[in-house]
Amino acid sequence: MSPFDDIVARAPIFFLAAARIFAIILTTPLLSIQSVPRTAKIALAGSIAFLVMPETYPGGWNVDPFSLQYVLLVIGEGMIGVITGFFISMIFASFSSAGQFFSYQMGFGASEVYDALAQIENPLLGQYLNLIAMLVFVQINGFQTLFLGGILRSFESVNCFSLVNAKGEFLSFFLTGLSGLFLNAMVIALPIIGTLFLIHVSMGLLSKAAPQMNLLSEGFPITILVTFFLLVVAMPLMINLFIQVMSDGFQAFEDLLARTGKAL
Repeated sequence: MSPFDDIVARAPIFFLAAARIFAIILTTPLLSIQSVPRTAKIALAGSIAFLVMPETYPGGWNVDPFSLQYVLLVIGEGMIGVITGFFISMIFASFSSAGQFFSYQMGFGASEVYDALAQIENPLLGQYLNLIAMLVFVQINGFQTLFLGGILRSFESVNCFSLVNAKGEFLSFFLTGLSGLFLNAMVIALPIIGTLFLIHVSMGLLSKAAPQMNLLSEGFPITILVTFFLLVVAMPLMINLFIQVMSDGFQAFEDLLARTGKAL
């Protein structure tokens, strides 16, 4: 039997797997941008769906592919894909949020432009850190980890039936992830925010001690130069932190899939 005949014979299961993977691609940073052709996204989803099809509903099922139940299964698989992509987006949002935190402190708060990677209005420093995070993600083989490891494990552990039963686990995980998002962003931005806070306090004291000094016009260049200097100095440490945050995030998601698979 040829691969195409195998796909035709198991078309309902193949379509379920493709729906989940296509939803992941549409919500994962870098792959979801409009510059990636829709044809390439569909082809990638179909190729990966064929590879993981043996792991999709291995216990079998009794659902008519032309029934309303099957439509609900497709929607459920799409929701699992959206949840996975949303989790990846939360990891990258930590870096983008860190840039937003000290962009306002250094005077770049009015520099918001459309970020094609994050697909939101983002200050320049937020876009810069988001771009660095994307490059680090590619460098540490993040897409291989996502597609070769994460997707396969998700099919082995979770389907739309188990998603309903384990909704409490997923809700608790994402609430924890959202709180961790702001914690990671604050940890990344804290050295620069702390330094800029001290600079603003110093300028405030100088303006009280010497009111004739025009510190308002001098303050912006000082904060901008100090921020750029701190970014150059701290960038190796920030990249190591990026890698640690990504690794911990993937490990936490794999642990969630393992707990869900054992509990069901």
